[in-house]
Amino acid sequence: MATFAKPENALKRAEELIHVGQKQAALQALHDLITSKRYRSWQKPLERIMMKYVELCVDLRKGRFAKDGLIQYRIVCQQVNVSSLEEVIKHFMQLSNEKAEQARNQAQALEDALDVEDLEADKRPEDLMLSYVSGEKGKDRSDREHVTPWFKFLWETYRTVLEILRNNSKLEALYAMTAHKAFQFCKQYKRTTEFRRLCEIIRNHLANLNKYRDQRDRPDLTAPESLQLYLDTRVEQLKIATELSLWQEAFRSVEDIHGLMSMVKKTPKPSVLVVYYAKLTEIFWISDCHLYHAYAWLKLFYLQKSYNKNLSQKDLQLIASSVLLAALAVSPYDHKYGASHLELENEKDRNLRIANLVNFSLDSKRENREVPSRASLFSELAAKGVISCASQDVKDLYNLLEHDFLPLDLVSKAQPLLSKISKIGGKLSSAPSVPEVFLSQYLPALEKLTTLRVLQQASQIFQSVKIDMLSRMIPFFDFSVVEKISVDAVKHNFVAMKVNHLSGAVHFGKMDIESDCLSNHLSVLADSLNKARSLIHPVKEPSKLGENLTSLAAVVENEHKRLLARKSIIEKRKEDLERQILEKEKEEEKKRLSVLKKSAEDERIRLLNDVKLREQERIRRQMVEKEKIEAEELLQKQIKEIAKRGGKKPVLQGEVTKEAVMELAMNEQFKERQEMEKKLLKTAKQMDYLERAKRQEEAPLIEQAFQKRLEVEKILHEQEQLREIELSKQHHAGDLQEKNRLSRMLEHKNIFQERIVQCREAEYSRLKKERDERTSQLISSRKRERDTVRKLMYYLNLEEQRLQRLREEEEARKQEERRKREETERKAKLDAIAAKQLQRERELEEKKEKQRMEAMLGRGAGAAEAARAPDAAPVAQPAQPVAAPAAAAAAPAPGNLNEVVMVAVVLAARDLVCHLSKTVGVHVMIAHVLICVRSAKRHPLLAKMLSRPARMVLQAHGDLQDTQVHHLPQPGAADAPPCIIPRPYRF
Repeated sequence: MATFAKPENALKRAEELIHVGQKQAALQALHDLITSKRYRSWQKPLERIMMKYVELCVDLRKGRFAKDGLIQYRIVCQQVNVSSLEEVIKHFMQLSNEKAEQARNQAQALEDALDVEDLEADKRPEDLMLSYVSGEKGKDRSDREHVTPWFKFLWETYRTVLEILRNNSKLEALYAMTAHKAFQFCKQYKRTTEFRRLCEIIRNHLANLNKYRDQRDRPDLTAPESLQLYLDTRVEQLKIATELSLWQEAFRSVEDIHGLMSMVKKTPKPSVLVVYYAKLTEIFWISDCHLYHAYAWLKLFYLQKSYNKNLSQKDLQLIASSVLLAALAVSPYDHKYGASHLELENEKDRNLRIANLVNFSLDSKRENREVPSRASLFSELAAKGVISCASQDVKDLYNLLEHDFLPLDLVSKAQPLLSKISKIGGKLSSAPSVPEVFLSQYLPALEKLTTLRVLQQASQIFQSVKIDMLSRMIPFFDFSVVEKISVDAVKHNFVAMKVNHLSGAVHFGKMDIESDCLSNHLSVLADSLNKARSLIHPVKEPSKLGENLTSLAAVVENEHKRLLARKSIIEKRKEDLERQILEKEKEEEKKRLSVLKKSAEDERIRLLNDVKLREQERIRRQMVEKEKIEAEELLQKQIKEIAKRGGKKPVLQGEVTKEAVMELAMNEQFKERQEMEKKLLKTAKQMDYLERAKRQEEAPLIEQAFQKRLEVEKILHEQEQLREIELSKQHHAGDLQEKNRLSRMLEHKNIFQERIVQCREAEYSRLKKERDERTSQLISSRKRERDTVRKLMYYLNLEEQRLQRLREEEEARKQEERRKREETERKAKLDAIAAKQLQRERELEEKKEKQRMEAMLGRGAGAAEAARAPDAAPVAQPAQPVAAPAAAAAAPAPGNLNEVVMVAVVLAARDLVCHLSKTVGVHVMIAHVLICVRSAKRHPLLAKMLSRPARMVLQAHGDLQDTQVHHLPQPGAADAPPCIIPRPYRF
């Protein structure tokens, strides 16, 4: 990333790179400068840099670079010079439009070039495959590749600008202008997908504006200018949606307009409402909502009659006729009959929503709204005088279809009126906002209404009608269409009828007794019959006295029973009253206690709230005092700065607050900036005047010098042309002479050429034959080599497989022998271990036997000495028991001669080990020791006499491996020498 001391240097560097054809490097250099943190304050050169930057972005179609640069530039000049950002964005959109128009002019088949479904989508896989496989290089493909990218870039430009300008109060006009241009782009090139996306973008911008209300520079929708800009944008969106036949998007645009006005709680201007209701009529007619279509026409009629002072009587009559015919086109029966509860609820919500749009009510409360109907519509038309304003033919048709009862002559009287009405229509001269009115569009609906009226009136006077007669009564449609209409009417309980195709008749069913059609006829018939009966058989009045006497006893009995029942009822009521009084007293006591408890709790909460309020008031006073002190300090600092600059001392009106001081500082800065701008403007004007005067003086001198230079160059051009003509004549003459000189050798040249060609052809044939022979020999030799190598590889593979098989068999045999040998060794070891175990057990038994014998011998000798000692020396008696065991141990028994010999052998072996360890090697010493003490190992009692080195050697070589030294105390001895006892095996 290159760094520049001044922004002008970056601009010069970019221009140098552009001159050498490196536009991408120039764009990157300017992008690094714009996004750098060093240049975050606005300067005049930055505007020129941005102009060059957007030009490079347009040339290279770098929409992402343009968006990044404009966002950074908006941050720089948001609070200083917003007009600069506006100029840059206008320049950016102008360049994009020019490039797109230029590409469009270059393409000769625009429809083919713009046959792309979505400008934001990438190339489809089938298009890429077709471009590589088919090899088509026609004009259509070149147009698509040349024009579509520029239109994609133009669409991306509109999106980028709208994203940058959204929710900015200082750039509302530019935002609205960009939205209008984007709408015109979608309209001009029939871009329905982009139009839907554009409407969604604008809708999201408004939603974010309401969601984030604390944004800086947020537009104020309550301001008339801002509201009008936003409203004009939505109205233009509605117009374009209807022109593109995007009726769903048009309805959403209507909801946007209504939501915008509901948000600010203001009613739009009449001119806006005229467009609003005019488009609603089209939307509701397309969506078959004939009732709301009629209501929209009625609202349009009111607006034109109330606010259009130039409205002529003819135009008013045409609008009123449209309103009345739209009302007649509404279906005469209710579609709610037979629907489920859920469907009725959904339909009710939908009707309320649409009625709110039509009435343009800003009241969102449901109870204040009324769902419109066909009956209420006609009553309103009659009350407002709309019917009287309509043409005479329309009024006659209305009376015929709604009030007259002529089932046989209804169609014959309605047909001439319908034919006259279908010819009425045209453009309203005094109401340009209203679309063209053609009453012929209501003709199908009126014919259907006439058919329904004929069926309804015929069902009241006929029980059955022939199908042929009914077809003659309704000449508008075939009987199949009439049958469909009647099925729908029967479904919604408008008429009761059945069609019998076998008998060729239509049977009208019985009407309900409670229906309005029969109630009047039945009541009249009943009155007439009562009068006739009273005239034929007058009623005689009976004697009152005789009747009373006959029924007197029954009356007394009944009265007695009634009095008894009344008495029981009164007693029961008394008991109930007493019980209610007790319950009421209990309830009142509970309420009194609860009220006391609640009042105590409220008093406690009130005291707590008072404490909190006092604490909050104290904190607020402290904060106010602190802010006041800070404001005084800021004011003094601001006064000092203004005094340094030589300005007037500012005066604050009212209380000194921090906000007021900040506002004063901002005003001072703004004044300084305005003064600086005025100075710069004055300097620029002065330089402009000087430059203009200089150029006015230079213009005639430059023209005079140019004319002189032109004459001189003309003379030089004529002289140069004459010189070139002379040289051309000389060259032509020399070429002719050379041709005449070489023409006599032409025949010899041809003969020589033929001879050379023949020799080369013969040489070529010979070389070709030799090459073919060598090639055939080489092919045969290589074939033989391949066969030889193939056979050799086959034999080598066989031999390798045989050797591998032999190795595997040998390995298996060795493993089996190794397993058998290991098994034999394991068995031998187990046998040796068992033998050693038996030997050890035998030695243990011998040891135990010898110890028992020694103990017995020792006790016998001690008893004999004790028997002899009292007579000879009575004084030494206490010492004899101590010396007796030692003597018994030193003097062996007569039967233990072998033990004495073994003791001597062990002593000799111990001395020999001590000697050999000093004189001979370790191996010789081990051999002598093993020979000398083999018998000592077998006797456990003598093993204790071996020296410690000998025992260590024997244990190391396995001779004393199975023995362990334990200190066993002997009876009568304080420190007994250690003895070796065998250690059992552990398997």
